[in-house]
Amino acid sequence: MKTIGAHVSAAGGVDQAVARAVEIGANAFALFTKNQRQWKAKPLAEETIAAFKQACRDHGFSPAQILPHDSYLINLGHPEPEALAKSRAAFLDECQRCEQLGLTLLNFHPGSHLGRISESECLKRIADSINETHAATEFVVAVIENTAGQGSNLGFRFEQLAEIIDQVEDKSRVGACIDTCHAFAAGYDLRSAEDAIAMLDTFASVVGIEFLRGMHLNDAKSAFASRVDRHHSLGKGNIGLDGFAALMRDSRTDDIPLILETVEPAIWPDEIQWLRDQSLT
Repeated sequence: MKTIGAHVSAAGGVDQAVARAVEIGANAFALFTKNQRQWKAKPLAEETIAAFKQACRDHGFSPAQILPHDSYLINLGHPEPEALAKSRAAFLDECQRCEQLGLTLLNFHPGSHLGRISESECLKRIADSINETHAATEFVVAVIENTAGQGSNLGFRFEQLAEIIDQVEDKSRVGACIDTCHAFAAGYDLRSAEDAIAMLDTFASVVGIEFLRGMHLNDAKSAFASRVDRHHSLGKGNIGLDGFAALMRDSRTDDIPLILETVEPAIWPDEIQWLRDQSLT
């Protein structure tokens, strides 16, 4: 089954994100469990946790259909010890919030070397950060998102994702999320059905399809291989529709959250329905 949705607002409480997902016809969704542009947030209240879990039960959302995202401030590969410790503490808090809500996945951008350490050292720090967090949590899965490769951001090549995963001790608690805009900007073509399937084949070969735990389905305002992260609505960017249709027909994208982060929330219901229709052809 295809589980398709969008990254919806959690304004007013995380339980409100469930209602917003239902409104757009989604059977999957993403959310922030705290303000994504702040280091700290008030702890989740017991009433909020209970309301979220009840809303998920009422509308049939299991943890496998929900892909929360952590704060944009976190850099698990930071070259400076104090800043790295701050990021690791914030990431642990994000994971603990997910576990409080009964959520099994946490999507995050891997990290940046900031030009001060080598790629391999940065990737090792990211893996070490995941290992430390696993030791302090029970079940949440760290889902590494590929990046466009802007600046010193790592994770834009599938080989970099594989290098992180190889160094994670508990392989059952690590995975990856493919963002199509990021992949396109990083040099993985998706403009034809054949290109899109070849991208999945490459991921399967380099990382392992068993590690694919979600996707962000976004067209790209940015040019192919530009290393620039600019999302667009489906069919309105430089990727076009053919690749997305092929991804929806591929069984490897079954039963994982397929999440829109496109730029026009007003048309999310139409985009979700279009994606669902492609999976039935």
